[in-house]
Amino acid sequence: MNTALLLIDIQQDYFPGGRMELIGSTAASQVARRLLTAFREKNLPIIHVQHISTHAGATFFLPNTEGINFHHNVTPLPHETIIKKHYPNSFRETDLSTTLENMNIQEVTICGMMSHMCIDATARAAGDAGYRCSVVHDACATRNLSFNGVDVPAAYVQAGFMAALGSAYAQVLTGQALINMLTEK
Repeated sequence: MNTALLLIDIQQDYFPGGRMELIGSTAASQVARRLLTAFREKNLPIIHVQHISTHAGATFFLPNTEGINFHHNVTPLPHETIIKKHYPNSFRETDLSTTLENMNIQEVTICGMMSHMCIDATARAAGDAGYRCSVVHDACATRNLSFNGVDVPAAYVQAGFMAALGSAYAQVLTGQALINMLTEK
């Protein structure tokens, strides 16, 4: 089965010193780097997704800022595909679908930032489009959230979203488990 790695929004604004620092972004990017290396070694398709905010009132991923640059742990090589997006769902108003079709991709492995937003939206869209989907939970990061006066720590946000994705949309696994599966192929 032809599989592609989707590295979603692993960009400077999500790291220490950025405009929207996430909890665990550095550790997640290190796992993403290992996945990227494994996919490169197997010569499997790699797609980097880059969010650029174009909406009024946006506070991060602003055009022409350092924050939109890819983190050094996952810098794309010149021949690797980059998809630019403006919404959480990497399929919305991008050529991701066409790119995957042209590559004859049937399965996507997803990692990146933010678990509760872009990872969730993209994994659900991929599943709805008929792709077999894996989400590498330790190569994803999120942040603390609050709802209706209830503070939700990032670890609970991560667990809740990964549990939901794992129940219907994706196989949720560790980076090492995914690398082991690639090695067996």
